[in-house]
Amino acid sequence: MSDPGNGGAAVAARGAPLRVGICGFFIECNRWSPVTTRADFSRSLDIAGPALGAELAREQPRLLPDSAGFVAAMNAAGPWDPAPLRMAAAQPGGPVDHAYFEELASDIEARLRATGPLDAVFISSHGAALTTLIDDPDGELFARIRAVVGPAVPIVAVFDLHTNVSQRMADALSAFVAYRTNPHNDLRERGEEAARHLHVLMTHGPGVVELVKLPLVPPATAQLVAPGSPYAELITLGQTRVGGPILNVSLCGGFALADCDKCGFSVVVTARDGDRSAARALARELAGAVWASRTRFVSRLTPLEDAVHAAVVAGRPGGAPLILADVADNPGGGGGGNTVTLLLALLSAGAQDVLLGVFTDPALAQEAHTLGVGATFDARFNRDAGDDVFARPLTLPARVLALSDGQFVGRRGMVQGSLQAMGPSALLDLGGVRMAVISVRQQLLDPAQLDVLGVDLATVRTLVVKSRGHFRAAFDTFAPPDRILEVDCPGLTTPNLATLPWTRLPRPVYPLDEAAAWTPSSINPILPLADPFPQPD
Repeated sequence: MSDPGNGGAAVAARGAPLRVGICGFFIECNRWSPVTTRADFSRSLDIAGPALGAELAREQPRLLPDSAGFVAAMNAAGPWDPAPLRMAAAQPGGPVDHAYFEELASDIEARLRATGPLDAVFISSHGAALTTLIDDPDGELFARIRAVVGPAVPIVAVFDLHTNVSQRMADALSAFVAYRTNPHNDLRERGEEAARHLHVLMTHGPGVVELVKLPLVPPATAQLVAPGSPYAELITLGQTRVGGPILNVSLCGGFALADCDKCGFSVVVTARDGDRSAARALARELAGAVWASRTRFVSRLTPLEDAVHAAVVAGRPGGAPLILADVADNPGGGGGGNTVTLLLALLSAGAQDVLLGVFTDPALAQEAHTLGVGATFDARFNRDAGDDVFARPLTLPARVLALSDGQFVGRRGMVQGSLQAMGPSALLDLGGVRMAVISVRQQLLDPAQLDVLGVDLATVRTLVVKSRGHFRAAFDTFAPPDRILEVDCPGLTTPNLATLPWTRLPRPVYPLDEAAAWTPSSINPILPLADPFPQPD
């Protein structure tokens, strides 16, 4: 493992503003979803150099809030000199086309060299990427950045707590910061934290990152951070141990649907002053606590018939608002956002006052825009779905209620304060069920996505969300947790892990393998660490 050093002494000596490189590569990859292409990144975010710098300076940037938080905290700390490199992000999907990733990584390397000496580097990352050729592009990119800047420059990165952490990722970093909420609503705070750690490392010596992996792959629906949940208790425990040399504790449940050898619960501890022994001891202790709680990371889904009955009851006079989560078709985990199993069941049962949001179908959205508000027509769903076996073609009578260009500024939850785009969007009336149809695939995670289509949630009794959990932070005033049902339907993001065709997931692993075992002695004994960045004689 590397001991990335502290480049702060020279900076302090000259009294110059910190010069910080800023870059990012953000995507969560589902092994079984369609390949993520250059066009997918272009639709979401791929920006470099001065254009990235201008975006970082905007009040409502198109970037994720971690980057905005980092910049705000650096601005508040005093003069500094940002060196914008390149940031690329795409909606969760299949492995990234490797040619695109190689171009991106090489471009960031070239920009690092061209920008001259840096005092530090900030990376905005998800941490669960794949490409069509390699399973650890995050580690590959971090290692390339480290090789360019050398061992003495702090590299600080922010991650989704669903990151699949590799040793190569940990070795390249000086500080590792993962979200502590799920639904994720602390991105800005984690960016601010990364800025604080950067300043600490510049004055208190090298940062070291210790990683312990566990043979545990909790399904995404078992990773909510809510009062009484095992994940919340463990994260709280970890935060009680921050202080002294320990800068950060990150407990990362991971993303099992990547189906790679990086999968598994990761305990990651960052320490200052090069105190690897303290980081190592704490990481092992917390890993033991996670493993002892493993049987609590279970997923219990509601059968389709029961969920539909609940929606029918909710639509009757006096019915209480209800949320049905179509968790197996979550665009936030690589789902297409276009399955119709739950929709058909609701229509067949005559459920009333239902709103389904959001459904990804660019061709249908465009047809609605062409016809205009008030038009009635035969809506053809999934006409361009191609090889997506879960996206069943379907034709239903519909009326266009509202249209929008799909631009919105997040007002609650994960994308609060950032400018987002759904592409041409339409609100359709299907008879008892209204549906928000969008063009740019994404999950429902903010009421602003419905605001732009004129939806009044007071008129909705059942909200159907194609999302795994991020809707919870945004729609908590619509329905309480006991009125949220996670529905067992087919799809690319099913939490029923035993049904998936695993090819690369390390086995045995809990809960797929009840006999999976782990003890601290499972880790390689502590050995002297070779320096991967030897200094010349």
